[in-house]
Amino acid sequence: MASINYEIIETIGVLSESPKGWRKELNLVSWNERPPKYDIRDWSPDHEKMGKGITLSDEEVEALKALLQEWK
Repeated sequence: MASINYEIIETIGVLSESPKGWRKELNLVSWNERPPKYDIRDWSPDHEKMGKGITLSDEEVEALKALLQEWK
């Protein structure tokens, strides 16, 4: 399996935390030395392990923000 490199550039916030300490976070992450994207996923307390997640470009974050503002 190919190695995945990542660097958390900025932690924006924590959405939730499990009893075992895993946290669903919104971060700005650079994957495989590419430009950073917004990323929502579960992380272990030491950020060594991660769950499945979703990455969003700047444009997608703006679209999501607009959708949520219209919805609520």
